Amino acid sequence: MELCVFTEPQQGASYQQLLTMAQTAERCGFTAFFRSDHYLRMGNVSGLPGPTDAWVTLGAIARETTTIRLGTLVSAATFRLPGPLAIAVAQVDEMSGGRVEFGLGTGWYEAEHTAYGIPFPALKERFEILEEQLAVITGLWATPEGDTFSYAGTHYQLTDSPALPKPVQRPMPVVIGGGGRRKTARLVARYGSEFNLAFRSLSTFQAAMENIDRACEAIDRDPASLRRSAALVVCCGRNEAELTRRAARIGRDLDDLRTNGAAGTPTEVAARVAEFRDAGADRMYLQVLDLDDLDQVELIAAEVMSAC
Repeated sequence: MELCVFTEPQQGASYQQLLTMAQTAERCGFTAFFRSDHYLRMGNVSGLPGPTDAWVTLGAIARETTTIRLGTLVSAATFRLPGPLAIAVAQVDEMSGGRVEFGLGTGWYEAEHTAYGIPFPALKERFEILEEQLAVITGLWATPEGDTFSYAGTHYQLTDSPALPKPVQRPMPVVIGGGGRRKTARLVARYGSEFNLAFRSLSTFQAAMENIDRACEAIDRDPASLRRSAALVVCCGRNEAELTRRAARIGRDLDDLRTNGAAGTPTEVAARVAEFRDAGADRMYLQVLDLDDLDQVELIAAEVMSAC
């Protein structure tokens, strides 16, 4: 089971905090460092110093790390045009030496769109946009050098694009997340290298895996070719006092975290991760909400990772 560090910088984080966390995760042996792609805080937090752009940040971190994989969980299709996004992600992949994993979803947080002047269409149209972006971006990356790429969709039209630059990884890993039973599953089966279901119960995760299997089989794709992953808020401590302190720092109820997250002693956290592993997960994203708590990350690496 791969363990990854997942951060939410819109809640309040500087670039330096993100870099330090990514470097700590790399040093400790985590598979990947992922971040959310949001422009507005959620809940009763200040959000200071303000949001950081996901792909700008990951490009900078790529030059300050050497082995850890880097990605978004997930970028919103509403935020960027697919052509420039394909260029940006390919560039970050080159900057990292081929360590990027590209996460894309519909976008869901209306307030951040209105706060920064980003159109927020209805869900049906957002799914259309997501599907066309996946087609355009993967099409651009897959086009052989010297050939051109054209696309005629409802939302995007490209004519004789040189389809450059290319990412180092070919194909680029594509992470698609969400709980949609039909549309999401269909897109995962067609375009995804990884399906992620975040912050859901074990039973919901199991049902989603079965649904994804059916979607793969419907297009004659081997379901085993798709990585499966989950994400849970983590709160790990050596004892109850440490756990209580950590839960308070992130403004969460410890009992709720034990039920719905990955919380407790290292033994408890490892057992929680193992439940998802046994349900079919290949990878777990542990959402670290206190970016200054490097000790927690080191504790998980030392006492949870080996048990997973």
